[in-house]
Amino acid sequence: MSTPQQASNPDRRIDLDWVRILAFGLLIFYHVGMLYVSWGFHIKSEHRLTWLEPVMLVLNPWRLSLLFLVSGVASRFMLGKYRLAVFARARSARLLIPLIFGMFVIVPPQSYLQIVESFGYPQGFVDYYLQHYLTFSAQFCPTPCIVQPTWNHLWFVVYLWVYTMALAAVLSLWPAADRIGGRLGAVLAGPWLLVLPCLLFAAWRLALAPVFPSTHALFGDWYNHADYATSFLIGFLLAREGGIWRDIERQRWLALMLAAACFTAFILIYAGVLPRSPMLRWLAGAAYGGYQWTAMVAVLGFARRHLKADGPVRRYLTDAILPYYIVHQTAIIVIAHALRGSGLSAGSEAGIVIAGTALTCVISYEIARRIRWLRPLFGLRTEPRSPAGIAQQQPA
Repeated sequence: MSTPQQASNPDRRIDLDWVRILAFGLLIFYHVGMLYVSWGFHIKSEHRLTWLEPVMLVLNPWRLSLLFLVSGVASRFMLGKYRLAVFARARSARLLIPLIFGMFVIVPPQSYLQIVESFGYPQGFVDYYLQHYLTFSAQFCPTPCIVQPTWNHLWFVVYLWVYTMALAAVLSLWPAADRIGGRLGAVLAGPWLLVLPCLLFAAWRLALAPVFPSTHALFGDWYNHADYATSFLIGFLLAREGGIWRDIERQRWLALMLAAACFTAFILIYAGVLPRSPMLRWLAGAAYGGYQWTAMVAVLGFARRHLKADGPVRRYLTDAILPYYIVHQTAIIVIAHALRGSGLSAGSEAGIVIAGTALTCVISYEIARRIRWLRPLFGLRTEPRSPAGIAQQQPA
């Protein structure tokens, strides 16, 4: 059932604004968690929390795919308002300006502290920045080589820009391509909504992930491209298919139960509870792909059902979330490094990192939004945005 707000203005998707806000908000907690698990990260805490890894795996398979899907929806709505050339120019300015600013101003402290902790680099930040960061080469090898300058967490911005420009190129050559959404909506009607995309995501996991592990380096990152570009394209093609969105809402509980079953199967194999075998590795990959899609459907369905409230909080966070994203990982790494050797417990340390990161994000945004020339550097329009929903904005 659509809400009165959605019925009166089908292009206003407050629910997807909230999904985007909450998904980006989880990044603070997720990246703080990266300090404590065995997965590779720029620096590590002295503490290890073995129980945290399965918890983070609840989010890991679908959180970024969901953001690309929501960005695809927003791109479709924008193309309903602007000419293709205007759309491409606006997206390039919105994404590339903060990317370049981030690579040369926001990200360098992350790389500096990484080499300080990994290699014992003795010089100060200015020496590192001038002598190493600006050399455009791979250095501090081989554990692993650090390519500098780098985009680190801003890879998401790079990938989104590439997919957006690829979409614009296809539409310029084949303007009718966006009409495929109607046919796709018909194919996915009913129970097929929870079947066919699962098969696609499982195929990418089984065929590409073993050969092309995740790098976020753009070139050669083919599993991630298949995963994220598929999500982006699904969002774009289905953005205006009202029947599909009603199906997503109606099947939210079934999607949640299927997601729980897929995740359970995956985690049992991942944790080694079941004996290792080629068949079980295949099953784990299939379960991972199924979990990706059914979890996204569950999130979107419950959001469409329950996240209807609009107001100043939604409008504030919709504007703030991209600047928060740009600065959050640098804040995490700088604060965590400063606490190294403090003797704090893992809980106290993590609490300080989370609180300090949140405060840094708020202060950075409050400064950036008040200074006209800073606004585009943090992904904000030169003029404050109107209080609109996801269809009237340019989300990252």
